[in-house]
Amino acid sequence: MTFKAEYIWIDGTEPTAKLRSKTKIIAGEGLALDELPIWGFDGSSTNQAEGHASDRVLKPVHVCPDPIRGGNDVLVLCEVLNTDMTPHSSNTRAALAEVAAKYASQEPIFGIEQEYTFFEGTRPLGFPVNGFPAPQGGYYCGVGVDEIHGRPIVEAHLENCLKAGLGISGINAEVMPGQWEFQVGPLAPLEVSDQLWIARWLLYRTAEDFNVAATLDPKPVKGDWNGAGAHTNFSTKAMREGYDAIITACESLGEGSKPLDHVKNYGAGIDDRLTGLHETAPWDQYSYGVSDRGASVRIPWQVEQDRKGYIEDRRPNANVDPYVVTRLLVDTCCEALEKAGQV
Repeated sequence: MTFKAEYIWIDGTEPTAKLRSKTKIIAGEGLALDELPIWGFDGSSTNQAEGHASDRVLKPVHVCPDPIRGGNDVLVLCEVLNTDMTPHSSNTRAALAEVAAKYASQEPIFGIEQEYTFFEGTRPLGFPVNGFPAPQGGYYCGVGVDEIHGRPIVEAHLENCLKAGLGISGINAEVMPGQWEFQVGPLAPLEVSDQLWIARWLLYRTAEDFNVAATLDPKPVKGDWNGAGAHTNFSTKAMREGYDAIITACESLGEGSKPLDHVKNYGAGIDDRLTGLHETAPWDQYSYGVSDRGASVRIPWQVEQDRKGYIEDRRPNANVDPYVVTRLLVDTCCEALEKAGQV
């Protein structure tokens, strides 16, 4: 008896890493995470090694059912190690694990809104062969073939995520034809990041069957069109219990060099998207406000009313590394809350 295990990892492509995967046939009927073997790959083909010393190690960190192959087959997310079993320089998960452990007592949780765009050849799905569609307006959460494009792919992806046991919490059409969003969370930092990477892999793999490409390009169409982000909702136990902690977290993200420290790690091409237009704040300015989608960080109106809840960092690009954005938010906000005695 054997099963197929699709080993998935994040490569070393810069400025935006790509997902890679390959299949391992394993004897048995299915294994727990700690029973899955480590594996190897050619790092010289993934921008993670040079040819004279190309071996790199895949260490399983998350396993879930494979909704595409079915049966006992599984998807195995891995982190990349060097052959001495230390984290590879492209392994951003290792740094998050340290920060998440340091502030675990504050119980940070995240919900990440992943926007993406379908492309058919060189144009967004739904764009005419020549020219442009009608301006933005009716596409967001729309219905009907005149405004909505790609729904069968979106529904198939949603079903695949649910069958895989991922913490996906919703989907919606976005403001440009062919542009959609799914949400993962609320989950702890490592869990939300691991599951977002798997959901991204499933998005690409599902779209393959429709001969359509999915991209996380933060500005897939230049001009008067919204970009694509990964709005990141964040809270700690103290923030979920009181409003003072909400304000402390917002203020901490604007202190000193923090705004630029975060923005420069929030995805390549961020200055193309964070222009101050299309529901964004300028990339080089920090602001926060209640119910303000033009602010860097939004406090939902319900949070102000309830005097507790979460904040939404609206700056991360669609192509952001979730291991990086969650690490930065935990490190900055949790440190500030600890110093303020709001834990």
